[in-house]
Amino acid sequence: MKVRNIMSAAVATLPPDAPVHAIASLFAERGISGAPVVDTDGKLLGMVTEGDLVRRLAATEDRPRSWLWSLFDAAPRQAEHYARTQGRRARDLMTQDVVTAQEDDDIGKVAALLEKKGIRRVPVVRDGRLVGVVSRADMMLALQSPPQQLTGEAPPDARIRREVLAQMRAQPWVDAYYLFADVKDGVVTFRGFCRSEEVMRALRVLAEGVAGVKEVRLDLAPTPPFLLGTP
Repeated sequence: MKVRNIMSAAVATLPPDAPVHAIASLFAERGISGAPVVDTDGKLLGMVTEGDLVRRLAATEDRPRSWLWSLFDAAPRQAEHYARTQGRRARDLMTQDVVTAQEDDDIGKVAALLEKKGIRRVPVVRDGRLVGVVSRADMMLALQSPPQQLTGEAPPDARIRREVLAQMRAQPWVDAYYLFADVKDGVVTFRGFCRSEEVMRALRVLAEGVAGVKEVRLDLAPTPPFLLGTP
């Protein structure tokens, strides 16, 4: 099975200027432990995780470093530590050297990366732009599929979800990085943030146009101001 068959294509993301309090709120409200940081074109810039937020909190207890430590620890490393523990925006907290995957990678390869690096998720990129995320939870869902489905054609729900997400990416009015589309037994459920009733209605129409969809449900909340780029 390929990454494209199990990845979450509509994931919560952060703009580089997202403040710490907004990141913490997003993690708590969405029940997630990390999110990619992307620019306005969808280019992957880095990742912010709960660990980064905890590191920043723990820094308040840091003791002054000795002069001997400063002699042996390179200035760039000291500067990076300071920025990541004192920063107030996603761009300062994030890890920039991010392990990524491609849509056509085998899930076994990604599973090995998760295990080797001790991480929970891997961003999926195409030409440097974020197109999805594969998490440990996605791997567990893959293992729940009958063995023949792991190497054969994607099951109906997976096919529907893939087509819905493709339609979403093709529409300029879809806030693709703030919406999730789940499919179970032919029922499409949209979750996440949505900016208007008009967009909700259009999402329903979009999903109803995909063959095999039996019902469309909307479990959406208003888009927070910081995700809209407003103060």
